[in-house]
Amino acid sequence: MTWYIWDTWIVVVGALSAVACALPGCFLVLRKISMMGDAITHAVLPGIAIAFLVTGSRFSGSMFVGAVVSGVVTAFLTGWINKKANVDQGASIGIVFTVLFAVGLLLIKQAADYVDLDPSCVLYGAIEFTPLELFWWGIPRAVWVLGGVVLLNIVFVIIFYKELLLCSFDQNLANSLGISSERMLYYLMVVVAITTVATFEVVGSVIVVAMLIVPAGSAYLLTVKLSKMLFLSAFFGALGAIIGHLLAVFVPPLIGLNGMSTSG
Repeated sequence: MTWYIWDTWIVVVGALSAVACALPGCFLVLRKISMMGDAITHAVLPGIAIAFLVTGSRFSGSMFVGAVVSGVVTAFLTGWINKKANVDQGASIGIVFTVLFAVGLLLIKQAADYVDLDPSCVLYGAIEFTPLELFWWGIPRAVWVLGGVVLLNIVFVIIFYKELLLCSFDQNLANSLGISSERMLYYLMVVVAITTVATFEVVGSVIVVAMLIVPAGSAYLLTVKLSKMLFLSAFFGALGAIIGHLLAVFVPPLIGLNGMSTSG
């Protein structure tokens, strides 16, 4: 595979990851629960590790199921601690995600003894190697997976646009109209969990947090119209992925380095 085709696939994978994260990230920012994205990103690790230990393979289906379950559990535990223990929401998020993240790291270390699993890959990703794993029609598997997640997130936003709009700006009004803001939060957490596990292998859990929040936060600085915010966040995310890879390719030689991580 020639270098320009290789770089093109890396850029495509990075852009798809950014767009997939930017769409649900808008609603995390609008609902003022940006740290929930951080919590979900880290707390899905136990679900992924348990899926590895149970199935003994890296089958995407089991990974998605494990991540979704962990994401919903995280959202439920955060809400339960916030209400029952009368703890601030930020503190309850911090309690839940740090505990689950620690458990996830222990389980991943245990799983690494039995399956081909690199803990550093989970944390930092391996976007540079995504063009190696080709799938249908010579297109990398990551492109198919992330393309499917982008489509899923677009369909989710289209179907629940009115509900997401009301719950993001006025939860009391939404509840009075018969739209459960709590149920929509769980739906959103499921989407965030699926998006997170799909991008783990590509950019790792650390960069996923930035992809969830930074494009959405940047768009929110320019508009308060939801539809425009969604488009701007997707644009900023994709643009950041493109510029990031170009910097990783062209900047290191200028400062005497051999290479640099595209994810970073």
